[in-house]
Amino acid sequence: STAVTSLKKRDVERMHVAYERDPEAALTAALRLVLERPDLDFTALVKLAGFSCDRRIRLQAKDVRALDELYTELNELRGMSPRT
Repeated sequence: STAVTSLKKRDVERMHVAYERDPEAALTAALRLVLERPDLDFTALVKLAGFSCDRRIRLQAKDVRALDELYTELNELRGMSPRT
């Protein structure tokens, strides 16, 4: 099973600042922390996270709504809900 770590306040703030400029980079940095895999790129992190097939496809297609949903989830939960 995949390790899941909570984001610290500063991690969330860093993601918030970076998100408008580059959503994918901001989410990649946050997911690397949450999943404890600093070596992986966005696509690999999205696969590893265990999202539904539909959500994974939308995230990998850089669907704005899907990116925003993940941003909100990471921001509010400081991690990911178990069934996403």
